[in-house]
Order: sequence, then structure tokens, then C-alpha cells
Amino acid sequence: APGLVQSLIRLNGRRESSGEESLIEPLTAREMEVIQLMAQGLANKQIALALSISEHTVKFHLSSLYAKLGISSRTEAVKRGIELGLISL
Repeated sequence: APGLVQSLIRLNGRRESSGEESLIEPLTAREMEVIQLMAQGLANKQIALALSISEHTVKFHLSSLYAKLGISSRTEAVKRGIELGLISL
């Protein structure tokens, strides 16, 4: 939701980086594209169409993202992506 994303951005701007926020493993270029599109509110099917890949492949990338970010939902992924500076809106 756009309102939620804007609040997260404001929160992120106010907090200081502790240096503890690092990824288990860096995201691939494709994972970065997926998280950007997810942050724009696109569903898996829309992400698949935008990237010319299958929905199954999108789900694979999401699973990998969740593991690398240490989270378990789309909302947490976007929040964590903003915190780590991975998402630009």
C-alpha cells in the first residue's frame, strides 16, 4: 500500500544505521528487479509479465529473497529492502 511505503520511508530516514544490517548473501540483479517491482505493489503475475519470466520463476526469486533478507512475507521484504537501501521509490 502506498501509505505504508511512505511511512516506512519516513521511518527509515529518521533511524540511524547501526552497521548490523547486512545480507547473508548479496542479491542478484534479477532479485533486485523483483524486489523493486514488488515494492511498486505488483503481484507475481504482473512481475512475471514485466520481466518476461514465468510466475514459477518469480516465486523462486521471492523464496531466495526471503531467505537472504531473513524474512517471511512481502511486506517484510519491502520494509527490509527500504531499511537496507535496496529499494528506491
